[in-house]
Amino acid sequence: MSHAKSAVDLYSTCPQSKHHESGADYLEAVTRVSRWSEEQGCFGMLVYTDNSLVDPWLVAQIVLERTERLSPLVAVQPAYMHPYSVAKMVASLSFLHGRRMSLNLVAGGFRNDLLAMGDETPHDERYRRIREYGAIVMGLLRGETVTLEGAHYRVKNLKLTPKLPAELMPVLLMSGSSPAALETARALGATAVRYPQDPEKEEDIARPEDVTMGLRVGVVAREDAAEAWREAEARFPSDRQGELMHELAMKISDSHWHKQISEDARAAEERGPAAGGPTERSPYWLHPFQQYQTFCPYLVGSYDRVAAEIGRYFGMGDRALIVDIPREEADLVHTNRVLERVTAAQAAGPASGAPLGAAPA
Repeated sequence: MSHAKSAVDLYSTCPQSKHHESGADYLEAVTRVSRWSEEQGCFGMLVYTDNSLVDPWLVAQIVLERTERLSPLVAVQPAYMHPYSVAKMVASLSFLHGRRMSLNLVAGGFRNDLLAMGDETPHDERYRRIREYGAIVMGLLRGETVTLEGAHYRVKNLKLTPKLPAELMPVLLMSGSSPAALETARALGATAVRYPQDPEKEEDIARPEDVTMGLRVGVVAREDAAEAWREAEARFPSDRQGELMHELAMKISDSHWHKQISEDARAAEERGPAAGGPTERSPYWLHPFQQYQTFCPYLVGSYDRVAAEIGRYFGMGDRALIVDIPREEADLVHTNRVLERVTAAQAAGPASGAPLGAAPA
């Protein structure tokens, strides 16, 4: 199926194994979402990693076996694997399947996961570690003989086989929005992916011109805004237990984005519900995040309104979009309808009288 080409790469997100009772059920879910993602034109699909999930490389193998073009975006945490092992896995999977992998470098994740493994590395130092880690991985994949004497890794005359063809070099993304994260993304040439704030706030943030940015959000969009909000609120009902889990996560997290989004959520809660109907309501929605039902903000509303909000992010320079786990293929169909409107606005340009990202009146 062909889709209007946007100026950004679209990624979906793979289901998490902890939400499935059996391996067979999980394999079916991974296959289903992978095929939806490919059918709806996604470049890739994010595969999470943390202590509670099955190994992401084994999941990536399933994705490659059951799709034809989709690129697994594997989350890579230095605490789990030596950089040589990551490069070897990328080269091996690409060699076996003739496919391009994608990597999402993760410096943090759940703080308790790291502490359980005896990793007490401070926040900013974890990004310095990722810088060394990524340099080794990408150097090996480029066919270089790598020597590095770093604070965290030491390798000497290290080479990789099988050699990775240049056309299969992985796309490199990195999670993080703190100054330390952006400096590391700049050094590695990685796209820095973050959980965005409301576009109104984002427009006031000075962005580094030499770092490519991306965002991760959920999307619930329909032709009619009221229908979109009904669907969103049915999917993410209030959950007191979830609120308590969110509060606990805040106490132990040292994540820059986690704290910022949490502050935004508290401020929105203090302001109370927005006045007016769905057409006046801000599309930027943090309720699922507050209920510990997902980790990203959601954009909810009509196709045109959500397209206007996403267009504002794209207009600020974002070049990758990772959407939350789809519950059905229609979620990606609706997202594509939004992106078609964004692409049309980009093509029309300022001369159309409807600049990219302009909210409807």
